Amino acid sequence: MNNNKIETISESNDRFVFGIIGALSVIVLSFLIWLIYFKSGVNPQETGWIGSLSSINAFFNALTSVFLIVGYIHIKKNNIEWHKRFMYAATTTSALFLAGYILYHHYHGDTKFVATGFIRPVYFFILISHILLSAVQVPLILSTLYLAMTKKFIKHKKVAKITFPIWLYVSVTGVIVYFFLKFLNF
Repeated sequence: MNNNKIETISESNDRFVFGIIGALSVIVLSFLIWLIYFKSGVNPQETGWIGSLSSINAFFNALTSVFLIVGYIHIKKNNIEWHKRFMYAATTTSALFLAGYILYHHYHGDTKFVATGFIRPVYFFILISHILLSAVQVPLILSTLYLAMTKKFIKHKKVAKITFPIWLYVSVTGVIVYFFLKFLNF
């Protein structure tokens, strides 16, 4: 088989996988919009383990941030094995966050921010940027992982340059939103 046919097959496979990533991302985003904005919580009381999920989720976001930064440092040092380990760890903690986030919103519902004054527009600016970037984060993460796993490192590097700052911003602002809701929401 000549190189042109191999490249055509590879590009066709990439389009198929990116199509699946896009469809999966739309499904996840649609589900989260429904869960957060249209579905009522089963039990709006923060009792038992449900009450601790927001803290656990903030912890997963913080861990993700650390793993991303350490993974970035390792790739800059050309330590590919450690880079991969930290990126897989960041992916795992992001997935655990998402699972906890879904559980929390299923049982508790949305948490309103009732604070007034200057803090309110600051909170909503952070929250809105966090939400908008988290919507593009899922397909970027999955695409970056796919390109790495298929050893398409030139494309991987290009996409990762976009994915990394968005993923890091969403993880850090997730922790910041938690602190606003937990300690400044009065």
